[in-house]
Amino acid sequence: MTAPRQPASEHAIDAGLKREISRLGFAAMSLNGVIGAGIFALPAVAAQAGLLFSPWLFLICGALIMTVVLSFSRAASFFSHTGGPLAYVGHAFGPFAGFQIGWLFTFSRITAMAANANLLVTYAAWFWEPLGDGLARRAAVSVFIVFLMVVNMIGVRRGVLAMFVFTLLKLIPLSLLVLLGLSQINPEVFVHPGGPEMDGIGGTLLVLMYAFVGFESAVVPAGEARDPRRDIPRALALSVMGITLLYVVIQIVTVSILPDAASSERPLIDVMDLLMGTTGAALMAAGAVFSITGNLSSMMLSGPRMVFAMSRMGSLPAWFGRVHSRWATPTNAIVFIGATGLALALSGSFIWLAAMSTVVRLIVYATCILALPRLEARADADEAPFHLPGGYLIPLAGLATSCWLVWHASLRSWVVTGIFFALGAVFYVMGRRRRGETN
Repeated sequence: MTAPRQPASEHAIDAGLKREISRLGFAAMSLNGVIGAGIFALPAVAAQAGLLFSPWLFLICGALIMTVVLSFSRAASFFSHTGGPLAYVGHAFGPFAGFQIGWLFTFSRITAMAANANLLVTYAAWFWEPLGDGLARRAAVSVFIVFLMVVNMIGVRRGVLAMFVFTLLKLIPLSLLVLLGLSQINPEVFVHPGGPEMDGIGGTLLVLMYAFVGFESAVVPAGEARDPRRDIPRALALSVMGITLLYVVIQIVTVSILPDAASSERPLIDVMDLLMGTTGAALMAAGAVFSITGNLSSMMLSGPRMVFAMSRMGSLPAWFGRVHSRWATPTNAIVFIGATGLALALSGSFIWLAAMSTVVRLIVYATCILALPRLEARADADEAPFHLPGGYLIPLAGLATSCWLVWHASLRSWVVTGIFFALGAVFYVMGRRRRGETN
């Protein structure tokens, strides 16, 4: 047997869904899940820790997150149905643990979607200032989220196509920045980069890690993949390695061209302004809008699939697991995610939502890595499609990375996460009792 024992209802979980997502589709999903808003603001944060050394901070973050990504890739190679972290933890530690991870994962996606929707409109306000505040801002947030809901409701193929389009549109200005800036790279970055400010380096890396999280969105819709056990692991690893390289080069160009990058509110826009003038700044502002749009489209594709999977596994009401007879998509789950995200987005609390999303994701990462030994114990590890060298060395490094970063979370984040966890437990018990009464 090449995988952990799948639930008897595995085919029922994915009933009605079409397997149309290719390896390239999962790579685009992972790329869009990671490259969102962070790279357009965090170069300034990195520069504050050490201007010429800052590119290597992105490389350090990339190396740290790769330990988590590779561990996820190993776990993903055992599964072929919808669920992602929910399935991994559920098979290892039981249905309640799986539900809670799925519940927390859903919370992290909703909060990130709400935060980034607000940030999207903030960048769009560069073109039309009234979008920055008031009724126009709220209307723009509402229209955008509803648009993504509709795109993903009318078919997974259209949702994936939208991601390909946004991937291309986001990479054009970033690639242009790199190509135009390569000739102006400061060699001191390689020869005498100096060192980072060690005071608060943990907090700095935690903030920079926000630019790397989100890859896990690609593991959820495995039930709609052509060859999930092979395509998902390779798409994850290759896309995150490519993203890390892109971030490092962007930071090298930024600090070479913009000496005051540490004090810039929009460093990449300022760099393009120096390279191409107002036209370049406008291109980068548009790139930010497209980047966040692609990131949100990835969330809208993966988030509802988690709710859908929890419903099909019996942890949430059947309403969430219904598939549209014509479009073959989990429309009710999409409506739930979109409506909840819209309600949070209209609250306008971007900073809190972004921080909560990061902390909760790190908890999900750590729990999924802890599940890996049990998954391998129930499988023929030698026949799994994706292998990790060094035994559990890489997963242990990923676990240590997640725990170390979570250690820097605020007390408020821990309290709110605990409250949400308790709320999930209540819903789970209510769902169990309701199913017992039905049976």
